[in-house]
Amino acid sequence: MLKKEAFPKVYLYRRIVYAKLFIDKHFAENIDLNNIADEAFFSKFHFIRLFNDIYKKTPHQYLSQTRIDKAKQLLAGGMPAARACYAVGFTSVSSFTGLFKRITGQTPSVYQLQQQERVKAVARAPLKFVPNCFAEKNGWRVEQ
Repeated sequence: MLKKEAFPKVYLYRRIVYAKLFIDKHFAENIDLNNIADEAFFSKFHFIRLFNDIYKKTPHQYLSQTRIDKAKQLLAGGMPAARACYAVGFTSVSSFTGLFKRITGQTPSVYQLQQQERVKAVARAPLKFVPNCFAEKNGWRVEQ
């Protein structure tokens, strides 16, 4: 068995980054820890430890966060919650809804309504969404 010191740290980091990029590209597919660790050529236990050291979260937490972030984009674009759930790789609407609420603090449908209201508010008064320092620098008058 090779010791950790047998490989330069940069080599190990590259393999972990490669695994992260694999997650970023394949998040919507049915991937799990074994698939991801195999991509980096690590045992899953060693991989979890190294990934967590670098990204401060486990590969599963990173995959879940990536899926939720993409779901937020789809919901903001008007996609129904159930469709967004399956589009980002979840297989159960109830588990997706529970995780979404745990991470964001609101259900997918509430998040979607909030985003739709934000779009309407920006359309009504776009300057309210521009930082004051930027507006003043460009000579725009922002009414409160």
